[in-house]
Amino acid sequence: MSVSNDAEMVEAAAGAVSESASPVDEAVAAPAARSGRLTLLALALGTFCIGTTEFASMGIIQLFAATLGVDLATATHAITAYAIGVVVGAPALTLAAARLNRRSLLLLLIGVFVVGNILSALADGLGLFVVARFISGLPQGAYFGAGAVVASHVVGPGRSGQAFAIVMTGLTVATIFGSPLATFLGQTLGWRETYLCIAALGMISFLSIWVFVPRTAELDGASIIHELNGLRRGRVWLMMAVAALGISSIFAVYTFIAPFVTDLVMLRPEMIPVALAIFGIGMTAGNLYGGRLADMYHSRGIVAGYGCALAVLVVLALWGTNSWLLFSAMFGVGATMMAAIPTIQVRLTSLAPESATLMGAMNLASLNVANALGAWAGGITIGAGLGLLSTVWAGFILTSAGLILFITTMTAEPAGVDT
Repeated sequence: MSVSNDAEMVEAAAGAVSESASPVDEAVAAPAARSGRLTLLALALGTFCIGTTEFASMGIIQLFAATLGVDLATATHAITAYAIGVVVGAPALTLAAARLNRRSLLLLLIGVFVVGNILSALADGLGLFVVARFISGLPQGAYFGAGAVVASHVVGPGRSGQAFAIVMTGLTVATIFGSPLATFLGQTLGWRETYLCIAALGMISFLSIWVFVPRTAELDGASIIHELNGLRRGRVWLMMAVAALGISSIFAVYTFIAPFVTDLVMLRPEMIPVALAIFGIGMTAGNLYGGRLADMYHSRGIVAGYGCALAVLVVLALWGTNSWLLFSAMFGVGATMMAAIPTIQVRLTSLAPESATLMGAMNLASLNVANALGAWAGGITIGAGLGLLSTVWAGFILTSAGLILFITTMTAEPAGVDT
């Protein structure tokens, strides 16, 4: 995916208002299009902050493990706590604030995010650090749910896949720039300072949302009962299970990038940010392409994404001790897995269109179940003495289970939908 294609997609999405305007309305449409672009940028900045704090923990896991006096396997509890926070917060905060305007909800969630990261920096023991990471994770799912609704409002109908991909772009770009920079800051200044810098960035995001997300009654929420309707459908839960199982291989690999680089291929710690950036470039490319796939096809993003990821995981597990193959596989795992995520979002929303905010939140909750599963499974295999690359096989098994579940339960197509 080239930079020019990326720019073209954002322009097309943000300029949806101007595309439908007549020449007479151009003077009105141009400011509206600019406003839409700024709204999308504000949303993406928020997801950039969220992605930075989520993935930074994996890049500095060796640093806070040493300071807190725990081994690597135990340190993964903090990463799991963040993921559990997302899983709990996604439905809880979305439902608790169901009637709240989506703009107000976004501001509230970023506020919680800032508090959680400040507490992370101040924690003086593993227990307090785990609690702080749990708090930091609480806003993530609800933010993506509300952000997807606002983005869809901006880009217009028929582009829900691309709208969600735009919101997700902030997270994937965080893996290119935010997480490597946070890892660098952790190595040079300290891991506590990393979380303080992330909190400061969150405050900038708060101001951006305050200024650029429109104040409109069209973004008002609905009743809790209205949102809960989506959770009454069994196929929604099946789709969430497909996401949780399938995407877990990202985290079975990403969680252990730092020891892969330093202990597996024996490179200097300075190469960890490079590996993180390569993984992030793959994620960004896969996400943007996946948004287009999601709007064109009903299932192809998931089947192709999961299937190709399994092939890359086999290569990584067998030949990951070669540094060139390791870095290539980092790109491949990120790209293939992220290509599936916009399709998952579109599938969830189509299954429960009246619960769009909650479906966006539950998608992110599912992805963070994947986070917890991947980190937990990798920690188990390492703790059992099976070696670093055993985490890749753990991810392979989980993604295979997700693909099998999808093919056997979720590939039935509604009439008139291309696969």
